[in-house]
Amino acid sequence: MSDLSAGVIGVGSMGRHHARVYHELRDVDLDGVYDVDRERADSIADDYDTEAHDLQSLLETVDLVSIVVPTEYHADLARSAIDAGTALLVEKPIVKDVETGRELVRSAREQDVTLQVGHVERFNPAVRALPDVLADSDVIAVEARRIGPPFDRERGVTSGVVYDLMIHDLDVVRSILDVQAQDVDARAAADGEYVTATVQYDDEVVGTFTASRVTQKKVRELSITTEDSVITVDYMEQSVKINRRSLPEYVETDGDLRYRRENVVERPTVENGEPLKRELSGFVDAVRNGADPVVTGEEGLAVLRTVERIAGAAGRGP
Repeated sequence: MSDLSAGVIGVGSMGRHHARVYHELRDVDLDGVYDVDRERADSIADDYDTEAHDLQSLLETVDLVSIVVPTEYHADLARSAIDAGTALLVEKPIVKDVETGRELVRSAREQDVTLQVGHVERFNPAVRALPDVLADSDVIAVEARRIGPPFDRERGVTSGVVYDLMIHDLDVVRSILDVQAQDVDARAAADGEYVTATVQYDDEVVGTFTASRVTQKKVRELSITTEDSVITVDYMEQSVKINRRSLPEYVETDGDLRYRRENVVERPTVENGEPLKRELSGFVDAVRNGADPVVTGEEGLAVLRTVERIAGAAGRGP
């Protein structure tokens, strides 16, 4: 089977990693990049032995493309890719508003063009281990913290912490637990750079989510409370820890009655791996096989609806 050709639109701090991964993958050739900054495009092209194209030339050259630019440019670039018949992976969020997203998803379906949304945490090995860990468990609540100090990269005008950070955890919870948001509430501080949200899901699951760019400690953590355990996912370490409920006992020592409870901790084996490489490999496979990708456009829209509601509740809508 012949190799597919890939391209990257936008080779800034994140896009250059898309270019690197396509260059490293088997059965796919990185055949070009595009960036409004031509000097940057030329530099990345030199690094990965490819060419810097203009936009239309790139779309006419490649079979599939990653769109890795600020969110406000997603819609126009996605339309161009769909019109060219080029399969596309659009970084999250799919677009800045649900109505525009619906139009893009509908257009991709009508023209039989593969559309994947770049929710990379779905491909984190620790997240991929969760379905087995949670099998037959009754989930009560989830709590996610995605916090850290300010960082310097292209965020665009529609990239508050809900759209840029919290969206990761909202997508993971929605997909892993197969739940839908019913009621939401949120509060913001630090001019919107710190947001905490509460989400009431169906199945009586409650979620608490915090995202921050003003916290001087980087944390990427998800905690899931079930009837008999607490499961903690560390996204950065790609690890899962399970604290199990144990039976309490009373112990008599020298006539004194004391309460004792053991803490049972399990650490399931989690395969290591770069989430972005898994994501792009899955995208390539979907294009090659004509199958739906792991994160479809419809799924990207589903989490965007919740993001819009939370941002609105926090007074940080687009």
